[in-house]
Amino acid sequence: MTPETLYIKNMVCNRCIQVVREELNRLGIEVVDIQLGEVKLSQKVNLLQLDQIREVIMDRGFELLEDSNSKIIEQIKTSIIDLIHNPEVVSNQNVSHYLEKKIGKDYSYLSNLFSSVENITIERYLILQKVQKVKELLVYDEMTLSEISYKLNYSSVQYLSGQFRKVTGMSPSEFKKLTTKERLPLDGVTTQ
Repeated sequence: MTPETLYIKNMVCNRCIQVVREELNRLGIEVVDIQLGEVKLSQKVNLLQLDQIREVIMDRGFELLEDSNSKIIEQIKTSIIDLIHNPEVVSNQNVSHYLEKKIGKDYSYLSNLFSSVENITIERYLILQKVQKVKELLVYDEMTLSEISYKLNYSSVQYLSGQFRKVTGMSPSEFKKLTTKERLPLDGVTTQ
């Protein structure tokens, strides 16, 4: 039996992983490993099973990726989201090396592909994701801005504040004072 890997768009959190695992188990499909955007199955699925998978995950807000460029783009996005939520993974290496190692492709190729398809650079996407994470942490109000800066590997609080202001048009403290705090779902972050 040959294992198979499926690539799934919009898997952005651990709850997404759980939902996809449950849906595949309900279909009787054995999952060997599951990560953001990627599911390894114990064996290849037939066309009927593939249609069933496509249908059940679509009902849950996901999309089965079958085009190789779409798969790579989704790998980049999920790797960046994973990086934002687990910054210790890459604390001593830069993002380009992290993506090269994680995806197994040259960074210039990844960067050109991402920019041509998404109309945004990988760096800009990373910044937008980080700002969304800063918003989340500010809403929770459990960490100081200094702690948030450290957690997300910013070089300083001032750098975080400047980047936040550039993206949102307000400082983190102004954002905290808002009564309704506008946050985007992680899979909704594209261009701003």
